[in-house]
Amino acid sequence: MEPRDLLSEHDRVELKDPVMIAAFRGWNDAGEAASFASSHLAREWSASRFATIDPEEFYDFQDVRPQVELEGGLTRKIVWPSNEFWAARRPERDVILLVGTEPNTHWRTFCDVIVSLAHDYDVKLVITLGALLADIPHSRPVHITGTAADGALVERLGLQRSRYEGPTGIVGVLHNAFATEGIDSASLWAAVPHYLAVSPNPKAALALVKKTTELIAVPAAASDLEDATAVYEERVTEMVAADEDVQHYVHILEERADEREQESFEGPIEENEIPTGDALAAELENYLRDHREGNSS
Repeated sequence: MEPRDLLSEHDRVELKDPVMIAAFRGWNDAGEAASFASSHLAREWSASRFATIDPEEFYDFQDVRPQVELEGGLTRKIVWPSNEFWAARRPERDVILLVGTEPNTHWRTFCDVIVSLAHDYDVKLVITLGALLADIPHSRPVHITGTAADGALVERLGLQRSRYEGPTGIVGVLHNAFATEGIDSASLWAAVPHYLAVSPNPKAALALVKKTTELIAVPAAASDLEDATAVYEERVTEMVAADEDVQHYVHILEERADEREQESFEGPIEENEIPTGDALAAELENYLRDHREGNSS
C-alpha cells in the first residue's frame, strides 16, 4: 500500500512555498501546550482541513479509545483519534498544519505518510512543537528550546544543535524520517511546570506560538491566549498561596531559575536533562513530606 493510500478526505490544494508545523497529543505534549498552540494557529490563520490520516492502521483502540458524541442532543457519532492536515494561505508564505495524536503502532509507515504529503507540496522546512514536564516555576517566563540536527539549519534559524540521547516519541522518529528524505526540520519545546495538572496550559502554548511565528516570519494574533495566560497565572498563584508547603517548593524553583538567569544561562533544556514525570512527582512528594515532618517536630 502506498503512503498516500492511507490519507482520507484528501482534497488537493494549491500552496505557495509552504512550511509545515506539526504537533501531536500524547507523550510529546505536556499540558497539551503543543497541540493547543497548533490548533490556535490553525484557527487564527483561518486554515481549512484538506486531508486526514486513516487511524485504522496506527492505533490500539483499547488504548486510545474513540469517543462518542451527540449531535443536536440526539444523533450519536464516533470520533476517532485524528491526524488532520490544515492549509493556511498567508501573505508571507503558506502553512500546512498537522494536528495529530501520537500513534501506537507502525510508526515508520505513519512517518512515510507525512513525508509523502510534504513531498507532494514541496515542503522544504518542517517545525514540530512539543512540551516537556520540567522542574520550573509557573511564575517565570516559559523556556523554549529550539533544536535541529543539521548544522546549517541551526546557524540559519539561530537554534541549538540537538544533543539528546534516549527514549523518543513520534516527534523524534519523524525528524529522522525528514532528514533521510532531505527535508529540513527543527523542533521547538516548551518547559511546563511539573507540579501543575493544568491542561491545556495557555502560557506554554502562547510561548510556542510566539516562537513559531517568529521563526517562520508569519504573524498570528494571540490576544485570546494572552488573556487566558493572565487568568491562568492569577488562578495558579492563588492555588499555590493556599498551600504553604507547595508555596515553599515553588520558591525553591524560583531561586533555581533566578540563579540560572544570573549566570546568563542560554543553553537548551535537553530532553535527557529533564527528569521523568515519575521522578519529578517523587521529588515534590519527598519535599512536601520532609517539610511537613520538619514543621511538626
